Amino acid sequence: MVLIAASSNLPIAPSGGELPPDFTALLSLALYAAIAVFLIGVLLLLARFLGHRTSSPLKKAPYECGLEPTGQAKLGEPVPFYLVAIFFIVFDVEMIFVVSWAVAFHQLGWAGFWQITFFIVILFAGLAYLWKMGGLDWGPRMHVRPRGGRES
Repeated sequence: MVLIAASSNLPIAPSGGELPPDFTALLSLALYAAIAVFLIGVLLLLARFLGHRTSSPLKKAPYECGLEPTGQAKLGEPVPFYLVAIFFIVFDVEMIFVVSWAVAFHQLGWAGFWQITFFIVILFAGLAYLWKMGGLDWGPRMHVRPRGGRES
């Protein structure tokens, strides 16, 4: 049921929330998506069939700032890049929560303050645990930590 306001021609949303989108809005969205997918497909096919494909050793050579590559590209110790990705995701999610808490600070009050404090303390405890267990040691190890507390 859609109610019309007396002062404007805009429909008033029911007490449950927003109005569902009407058929013309969904049809225009579907038409826009179909046209976009069609155009992308046409452009990819045109590039494939009209493009000039050649292969040579020079094209397959690595390129670095216009200089010929020298030495080995491998590092002495592998850097676990998956840890960088995991840290980024964890701290990115943390920032989303902290920023949204900061935006709603006045509405949340002290209860929100203690909840975000608890959240940050838990994440900091996880970071401290990773640090203690050597999860942040990426370079060559200076010393090997003995297991069980005794050196043999």
